[in-house]
Amino acid sequence: MAQTAACLVALLLVLETQAQTAPEINPLARGIFKQLIEINTTDSVGNVTTAAEAMAASLREAGFARKDIIVAGPNDKKKNLVARIHGTGKRKPLLFLGHLDVVEARREDWTTDPFQFVEKDGFFYGRGTQDMKEGDAILVTNFMRLQKEGYASDRDLILALTADEEGGDYNGVDWLLKEHRDWIDAEYCLNLDGGEFEKYNKKRLLTAIQASEKLYADFQLESLNPGGHSSLPSNDNAIYHLAAALTRLQSFSFPVKINEITSNYFERTAALASGTVAADLRAAAKQPPDAAAISRLSAIPYYNALLRTTCVATMLSGGHAPNALPQTARSSRVAA
Repeated sequence: MAQTAACLVALLLVLETQAQTAPEINPLARGIFKQLIEINTTDSVGNVTTAAEAMAASLREAGFARKDIIVAGPNDKKKNLVARIHGTGKRKPLLFLGHLDVVEARREDWTTDPFQFVEKDGFFYGRGTQDMKEGDAILVTNFMRLQKEGYASDRDLILALTADEEGGDYNGVDWLLKEHRDWIDAEYCLNLDGGEFEKYNKKRLLTAIQASEKLYADFQLESLNPGGHSSLPSNDNAIYHLAAALTRLQSFSFPVKINEITSNYFERTAALASGTVAADLRAAAKQPPDAAAISRLSAIPYYNALLRTTCVATMLSGGHAPNALPQTARSSRVAA
């Protein structure tokens, strides 16, 4: 499997969000990447099945037998793709996992159409270029290549591209495990959404492997009020109460929790940083961590999220008429 892993790593390094010059980009991978970006796979109006079927078509063109490609799911919009390259069966299968769905994207919030693949000034633009249709393109391209080359392994290689990782009611991995575990049952799984490659000025710096993941949860904060006419306002106002609560949330910080994984990460990545940041990373890796270094790193969103649990307001609504006092104000999503 070292051959397969090396192939995946090599292609990932030329399909990062930062574009390379055209000759360095695998044209097949770029074409699949573009196709995926331009298929809307949001939960609200998108269709994951369309993307799954498009990838299935590419795999069939590469020589996959129809029996080795499955497109199935709980409803017509949330079907998952599972494909298999057969090995000798000497060892248990290896599963390669990715998700096809993307976070919601409103056209008015983007300078470009989020569902149009744009390459500009050395970068790719489009919803999913980072999370994680670049990984899907890598996996599909490599499975096509392995099939065409007649790659012989001592185990089956399984590709699963799934729905609703970002949200929605039909998480593809969960559905596959409950309904068709035999399709994806494997000794080991490689999830391309569980790590990253970094480089600076075209110099490759690191390969990061995700060893654990913070759990995600949604909370709803709501303030209720009898209301009234806006000509008779008072401080007893649902919107003001909610705003005060969110201000308290904004100023709150959870305690710092540094475990063995984050401590080692800070220590190793300090070698790639410089100046105060490098010194602070080393100081944060010590036991006990340096309080001043923690404070400075906490001002950087990336490091703050590694240091502690986080909680942030993401959606807001309130009131029912412009000339009436609000009877309800709610932060419909507080993500932690």
